[in-house]
Amino acid sequence: MLAKKKLHPILKSNLHPRNKHRERYDFKALIGSYPELSRMVKLNEYKDASIDFSNPEAVLLLNKALLKHFYKIEYWDIPRYYLCPPVPGRADYIHYMADLAASSNQGIIPTGNSFKCLDIGTGANCIYPIIGASEYGWTFVGSDIDPVAVKSATEIAEKNSNLKNLVKIRLQPNAKDIFKNIILENEHFDLVFCNPPFHSSQEEATSGTLRKLSNLKQRRITQPVLNFGGKNQELWCEGGEEKFVRSMITQSKQFANSCRWFSTLISKSSHLPAVYSALKNAGAVDIKTIPTSQGNKIGRIVAWSFTR
Repeated sequence: MLAKKKLHPILKSNLHPRNKHRERYDFKALIGSYPELSRMVKLNEYKDASIDFSNPEAVLLLNKALLKHFYKIEYWDIPRYYLCPPVPGRADYIHYMADLAASSNQGIIPTGNSFKCLDIGTGANCIYPIIGASEYGWTFVGSDIDPVAVKSATEIAEKNSNLKNLVKIRLQPNAKDIFKNIILENEHFDLVFCNPPFHSSQEEATSGTLRKLSNLKQRRITQPVLNFGGKNQELWCEGGEEKFVRSMITQSKQFANSCRWFSTLISKSSHLPAVYSALKNAGAVDIKTIPTSQGNKIGRIVAWSFTR
């Protein structure tokens, strides 16, 4: 017996108005741009075209199709076991920060390669530079502590002609430093992006992956799928998100004149009091909290500046 068909909204209204992923996935169009996706698209129990979102290969191919179809990215790949990001949510961060930049520019979103961005922990996937460069023509420096991630992100930047002159990747040689060694002398950035490690331990990260898989499969999963959750440094660090962001804020003070707007994603609202306290101690004079959501996942961007 056919399951009762769900009624899906035409638009994902919780995504940013300029987000290209507000409509449901058009698998026919995506396959037209990236034919290899076709082997992963099946009719689900409601007779809708879909993929198995618990299958890492299916999610990887979906991302390749999305990036080619919407952002003209001809080459995109990640090493095995590295994080495969959800593109719609990543695009939201870019668009909300574009709005913030406009607030300091007479309401006009800055575009072009003179507008410089820094992506802390860009990862092997290089997703924020891809979207920011493609949507607004911004120049990006991406940093990471992982040589494999740096190599992968550099390859993505160099193999796509629309990124080659806009995206550069730098290795952070000291895991305790966030801006030092990355921001060069007399270098200035307009926006800083950061998606910090979410968990505080390997065990917590594994538990989170199992919850995610169990929700997707609608049954209890006890064995994590390789290549689904990301490498250790992408998912967790000592002290987790809160400690990382507090360190980021403290270190940002040393580079107060090098960046117009610093920002980071904050996944848990319970972390906000500690974040605001750190910002007060660092002397930030302008602080913005921007709510975001994707599906049932609620988050926020916290941005700060040392100049008005």
